[in-house]
Parts: sequence; structure tokens; C-alpha cells
Amino acid sequence: MRSIEDFINAKYADKVLHKVGLCIGFHSLISASEGLIGHGTGIVNVNVDFRLIVFRPFKGEIVRATITSSDHDVGIRLSMDFYEDLVVPPETLFENTSWEVDENGTWAYVWRADDGEGGCNEFFFDNAESCMMRIEEEQFHDTTPDAAKDESEEEARKVAPYLVRGSMMHAGLGPTLWWLGEGTEAVPQALDGDGDGDQAMG
Repeated sequence: MRSIEDFINAKYADKVLHKVGLCIGFHSLISASEGLIGHGTGIVNVNVDFRLIVFRPFKGEIVRATITSSDHDVGIRLSMDFYEDLVVPPETLFENTSWEVDENGTWAYVWRADDGEGGCNEFFFDNAESCMMRIEEEQFHDTTPDAAKDESEEEARKVAPYLVRGSMMHAGLGPTLWWLGEGTEAVPQALDGDGDGDQAMG
């Protein structure tokens, strides 16, 4: 049993399965056949049915991730430690969010939120900030040799086999310190919306 588990983990763990998701590791063994010894090799072949733990968030799910970098064209890149291909495009950030230099001289996205008194407060999407984001869509890229034969090696390396796009444009989303008020003088006002913001706060 342990040797089967080790083999499955070696083959699938930390790998993207096309149209399935990111495999985290072995979960459980459903069934296993009797071992058959291969002629001339001595290798034992066993047919098994098993379950895997897979990361594949559903649309509308709220997840926590950390900002790793930002880009004017791509948007905000985030990481969940075990998975790093999370992106929030510029068009799915809060309204009145712009790309500019922050107080440290670093380029970042800045959200200017209405303070309820005719003015606004500035909130920065800084690197290393823990954020809540909503899953909007996923994109698989087939990296098998046959699928990638028309692509150059350099192009194949640039494309993530599994990309998840999200949004931060409703109340409760974005850096968590905004909404918890930790280390900030202002907390964003509640936003009008279609109910998604209430889900994010839950």
C-alpha cells in the first residue's frame, strides 16, 4: 500500500492535470488488482483506482492569497504558497483604481474610495499584502508534447498550464487590513453592489 501511494505521489503530486486542476497529493486507494510480473523485466504491474486531492476553485469562491507583484498590463499576481498562477486583471479591480507611484516610490495599484464626506481615501495594493479575491475564471493550457509541438520552447515556458483569474471589486475583497482596520486610519465605506460584497464579508 505504501509503495503504491509513493508511486502515485511521485507521478502526480504538484503537477497540473489538464482539465482537472493542480494535484496536491494522494488521498485514498479505492481498489488494486493482483500484481502481474512483466516478462523479461521483473517489474510488477498493478491496476489501481484511487482518489487525489486536487486544487480547482469554483467560480464565485472567495480565497485568500498574497500579492507577489503588480503589472500595468497583466494586473495583480498573487500566491497561495502551494499555487502561484493567480491573477486579478486591472478591469476586475475596484472602480477608481489606478496604476501609479505609491508613497515609497514604487509602482502599484491605488484605489480611491469615497469617504462619505465628499472626499476620498487612498488604499494601496502593496506587495506581500494578504488579500481576499473572488474566483472568476480558469484557463488550462495543454503542455503535453503533442499539443506544444507548434510552440517554441521559450513560449511554452511562459504559459502557465493552469491559470486562475479573479476579481477584487466588491466589499470585503482586496487586502484584509483594509476591512479589519489593522494599521490603517480609514476603513472603506460599504459598497453598493449586487450582493457579491456581502458574500465576501462572510
